[in-house]
Amino acid sequence: MIEISDLTKVYNTNGSLVEALRGVNLTIPQSTTLVIEGVSGSGKSTLLHIIGSLDHPTDGIVKYNGENIFDKNEEEIAEFRNNKVGFVFQFHYLLNEFDALENVMMPALIKGSSRKDAALMATEMLEKVGLSQRINHRPGELSGGEQQRVAIARSILLKPSVVLADEPTGNLDQKTGSAIIDLFFRLNQDFNTTIIVVTHNTFVSSLFQKKIKLLDGQIINEQ
Repeated sequence: MIEISDLTKVYNTNGSLVEALRGVNLTIPQSTTLVIEGVSGSGKSTLLHIIGSLDHPTDGIVKYNGENIFDKNEEEIAEFRNNKVGFVFQFHYLLNEFDALENVMMPALIKGSSRKDAALMATEMLEKVGLSQRINHRPGELSGGEQQRVAIARSILLKPSVVLADEPTGNLDQKTGSAIIDLFFRLNQDFNTTIIVVTHNTFVSSLFQKKIKLLDGQIINEQ
C-alpha cells in the first residue's frame, strides 16, 4: 500500500519558484496497475520520481505500508529503493560494456549477493521476459524491444513491491510497445507487483485498472 498525502514539490529555477506538484493525495493498493496521464509539464515524472524516492518532496508524505520513506536517512532510502522499487525508463540506461546477464545482475550485486547467486537470479528473470537465448548479448546487439525487456528484468530482479515506468513504450513501435505492456501485466499477476506507468499513449492508458490525470501539479481526474 502506497499512501501519498499533501505532496508538494517546488523547484527554484534561475531564481523563480516553479510548483511541479501542488497538494497531491493518492492511495495505491498493493498489486494495482496505475497509469498517470497529463500533458508535458503537468508533474507526471516528478510524482513518479518522488514515489520511487529518486527525488524528495518539498512538503508532504509518501508512506509504504504505513512507513514514511522520507523519515529515513539517505543510506536507508538508497537501500529501500534498491530492494523495494524497480525503475524502467523510456531510455533503458543499460551499460553498453556489459551483456544482458551482467546488466540484470546489478541490483543483486549492489545488495551484496555473490556473483553466482546474482547470475542465477538474473538468468531466471531473463527467462521470464523471454530472453533466455540473448543473455550473453550486449545492448548494441539487441533490438529496442529486447533492450527494454532487459531493463524490465533488471527492475524486477529483487522482486520489488512496486515497478515505476516512465514512458516505457515511448521509443517502441506499437506491436513491441504492446508486448512490453503485456509483460508488465504478467509480472503484476506473477509477483503481485504494483505497476505505475507514466504515458501519453491513450491505448496503453486504456489497459490499466486505475488512472489519474494531472494538470499543473494537481490531480484533476481519478478513475
